[in-house]
Amino acid sequence: MNLKFNLVGAIFLALFLGGVFAHNLHAMQIIGTSGSKIFGEVIATFEKPWALSLINNDTMLITTKDGTLWLVDAFGFKKPVGNVPEVSVGGQGGLGDVIIHPEFDKNRLIYISYVSTDNFGLTKFAKVIRAKLTISDTPKLTDITDIWQQIPATTGSGHFSHKMVFGPAGSDYERDIFISSGDRQKMNPAQRWDTNLGKIIRLTEDGKAPKDNPFQNKGLLAKSFWTLGHRNVLGIAFRKGGQLWSTEMGPKDGDELNLIQKGANYGWPIVSEGSHYSGIKIPSHKTYTEFQAPALFWIPTIAPSGLAFYEGAEFPTWNGNALIGGLKSRALIRIAFNKDKPEEVERFSWSKRVRDIEIGKNGVIWVIEDGDNASLIKFLKSP
Repeated sequence: MNLKFNLVGAIFLALFLGGVFAHNLHAMQIIGTSGSKIFGEVIATFEKPWALSLINNDTMLITTKDGTLWLVDAFGFKKPVGNVPEVSVGGQGGLGDVIIHPEFDKNRLIYISYVSTDNFGLTKFAKVIRAKLTISDTPKLTDITDIWQQIPATTGSGHFSHKMVFGPAGSDYERDIFISSGDRQKMNPAQRWDTNLGKIIRLTEDGKAPKDNPFQNKGLLAKSFWTLGHRNVLGIAFRKGGQLWSTEMGPKDGDELNLIQKGANYGWPIVSEGSHYSGIKIPSHKTYTEFQAPALFWIPTIAPSGLAFYEGAEFPTWNGNALIGGLKSRALIRIAFNKDKPEEVERFSWSKRVRDIEIGKNGVIWVIEDGDNASLIKFLKSP
């Protein structure tokens, strides 16, 4: 019996030190493809989580697609938040992103995206609300205000996107909110001015279109557009220095990392580095110089989701790097930059789809997996 126990222990130790782990052990060491080591601790599990947002180093908000907003602490204790609006769940739809206002400590405001229905449930659209978060033994939302919604509502349950980010302090976009709006799998709306599908939106914190947005002469709706020609942007984040970047799902292959520039057209569905699922080829960005080409693209697909830029003391050599959540690629993907030119330098894989990423002010990397029984993981340089 002792021999068997020692043998099992030795096998586990060898697997653990080699970068393989058992998912139910609540601890893991992962060795990246370039040799970097990260140590992860499973803090809690969720059913079909979609986004996480840190309030501080010890508290965060996590959404699950079924419509539950969770208040979670660093030890994994979680409480459901009350008064969340009813959401339409199905396909890629449900409760979506959550971000906190830059002055949350003073005003307790958060922004939430989710999918709603119109026409007796026949059509769907993503929308964004603002609410005040009351933190107590029974946390809840109050003072709910509509901020934005996709126009028009359409059939289908895919490509809502609805990721959000606030402009950084000290920038021209301070306290402005940027929202990704997917093409809803209809493709052509991404190039049209009479719909906000397939766009990145810029609004004030109150939901108004700033007067210096680039498309002031393309109709009332277009006044809110920042960029157009997008398919399904599932990651959006500012890099230190004020650059806005996004991760975008391509069709069959051709996933993109894009530098988002005011007024640019990213070409979908006219151009792509991927192809249609039917096998029909799509012209490359190189064939249409009027469209902004991706800074980096992937063939085969990685299915990129959340995006965060690393700054912190925990992994100091990673400062300025991007971290991307990979769904189909089942990896945390690290991107380094030579000035503005990105390059994939490392992948950390543990056989799970990675949905979203946040970086704590203390440099800790927080990751939420995708799907059923998905883990919230805290990554450090060492145990």
